[in-house]
Amino acid sequence: MTDGFSDPGPAAAGPLGDIAARVAELARKLGMSQAEVFDVHQLSDASGVPADVVQALLDGRAAGEPDVQARFLQRFAALRRSRLKPNGRPYTQQEIADGAGMSRQQAGALINGDRRPTMEHCDAIQRFFKVHAGYLTAEDSEALGDALLRTEQELLHAFAAREHDRERELDALAPAGEQDPLERLLQDHGVRGIAWRAAQLPTDKHRDKVTEWLDMLLESVKRVDP
Repeated sequence: MTDGFSDPGPAAAGPLGDIAARVAELARKLGMSQAEVFDVHQLSDASGVPADVVQALLDGRAAGEPDVQARFLQRFAALRRSRLKPNGRPYTQQEIADGAGMSRQQAGALINGDRRPTMEHCDAIQRFFKVHAGYLTAEDSEALGDALLRTEQELLHAFAAREHDRERELDALAPAGEQDPLERLLQDHGVRGIAWRAAQLPTDKHRDKVTEWLDMLLESVKRVDP
């Protein structure tokens, strides 16, 4: 273990472990260090989960705040620390109230923990700070998993772009008429878009569903063909 990083390996269990394993594999293929993609401080900023909880979850240890109200206060405080105004200063209570469409008294009660937030409050605050739905309320393991899924999407984009560049380089070097058959098939039938969209799906289960749909479509086409 190094400062700000824990190699999750097989330690992180369940759905979080599956996501971490995919991210680790993509990082390996891209030649990136594990420290780049599993930096606990960056993941803490992205998810709102305290850095020590991120570390524990990646290590496969039970951690996280089970109380919804306490979790909301943690995440709200994280937003105010990490999502700053263009001048680098935190938003004032009045600015949050105005941006979220509530009174200053309501905003103050939520910030101080004197009032339990409603879903409407959470949605308004999340929109104001431009964070995803569920940022303020998701369980810590789920919030960290969502942050890693966004990392996975970024790595998939980078990996696909790199592979595309490599394919173009190989095509440029290949003599005329010696293009790879699979590459020619992808070009001739315009299926790159399908493959690219499938690659962005978060799990093999989702990709298997795409395969099922394509098989069903092929069967339906065969039935109507003369």
